Amino acid sequence: MDRDHLRELVDTALHAVELGTKRRDSGPAPAVEPAELARRVRAVLAEPDGVLPATGHGEIEALASLTELFATGSVDPAHPLAAAHLHCPPLPVAVAADLVAGLLNQSLDSWDQGPAAIAIEREVIRALAELAGLDPDRAGGVITTGGTESNLMGLLLACEAGHRTILCSEHAHFSIQRAAALLGLGPDAVIAIRAGTDTGHRMDTRALAAALTGIEPGTATVVATAGTTGIGSIDPLPEMAALAAERRAWLHVDAAYGGGALFSDRLAPLLAGLDRADSIALDLHKIGWQPVPAGVFLAADERRFAPLALNAGYLNPVDDEAAGYDSLLGRSLRTTRRADAFKIAVTLQAVGRAGLGDRLDRCHDLARYAAGVISVHPRLRLAAQPVLTTVVLQYAAAADPDRINAALRRRLLREGRAVVGRTELGGAVWLKLTLLNPDATEQDIDALVTAVLAAGDAEVTVGVPPGP
Repeated sequence: MDRDHLRELVDTALHAVELGTKRRDSGPAPAVEPAELARRVRAVLAEPDGVLPATGHGEIEALASLTELFATGSVDPAHPLAAAHLHCPPLPVAVAADLVAGLLNQSLDSWDQGPAAIAIEREVIRALAELAGLDPDRAGGVITTGGTESNLMGLLLACEAGHRTILCSEHAHFSIQRAAALLGLGPDAVIAIRAGTDTGHRMDTRALAAALTGIEPGTATVVATAGTTGIGSIDPLPEMAALAAERRAWLHVDAAYGGGALFSDRLAPLLAGLDRADSIALDLHKIGWQPVPAGVFLAADERRFAPLALNAGYLNPVDDEAAGYDSLLGRSLRTTRRADAFKIAVTLQAVGRAGLGDRLDRCHDLARYAAGVISVHPRLRLAAQPVLTTVVLQYAAAADPDRINAALRRRLLREGRAVVGRTELGGAVWLKLTLLNPDATEQDIDALVTAVLAAGDAEVTVGVPPGP
């Protein structure tokens, strides 16, 4: 590859991103209705002769125009008023490493497509298994696309080991239900256990114990959620681990969100009991500040991967493996798989556990600050004190609060002023701030809360009949 030409293309892309960002000057999101944004995209792609022209327009022109379009119409996760989802601003060093992974274009399904990449992923998995408290000499794992794939992996290995009934919190991620469907377990295979509002929306272990008594020992999978998407609560891991052990159940911990607490001395104690899990889902494109995707699946015993083991003559023939030319084909549900472990390895080496922990602590501080501001404001309600970096609030409308809160969020999006999340608690609509930007300030939080209040006030006014 011509490196000088690549540098020219990268410079072109960075310049176009800057131009697009300036054009989207309203805030973290494009100030446009969805249909209008789609029309603008179609218009650019249609000029002059469609998405797939007979002959190309040239690399610089195509890259510049479409990158500017893309940047103009994107949500900027690095903007301090982008606070809807577990959608982090990636570290520049991780972005650069991701470019290297794309440039070298390795695949981890055979040694002769990614020799160094395979070795790097093994070392990253070993380090993360040890961080989670697993025995690194016994554990195994794989880099995934995210929590959905990691949860599927956990339930698949559990199912293969005979654990075919799934018990999870009512606040568990939707991917648990989806995984059960994909595995053919049927709609009754997932039992939702209530979560008590008096215990911070964590799973009620008394209800879990009662449910387990009706299931044959050795046939259940208990799913604990360490960081729910809706409110950030962490299920009582030690108690759930004890119940799982007593009933010989598989314990899978969905720590896609909360697993990042392992980097923080302050927050790591929240994950006490994680080391007793049979399998764990982590996401470093949440707390870890990686470009998507950077999911991680860990199994306490690498022998549990045996059902995925196979030998394909064109990828990992037995004699090649015997000679040391092995691959990670038997670790993943995918065949072709890019070297996503590389950006993780670069980040871990660049900033270390302390650097990542400091970033999380800063986000946690911002969440606590936001909760303090919200809790004393007469027109806002706080659902609960934040556990991690999620703050759930509600505009306290006197009438029709569900409509007001849903509409004010869309108003902020339509105006491009702020990106605020939405969740439901007790059947009611609540708003959610997911604070993953360690460079944000308390003044940014004040601006975010002010934006929510202004949008809520505007929506209340919309619903007021005109005077005589």
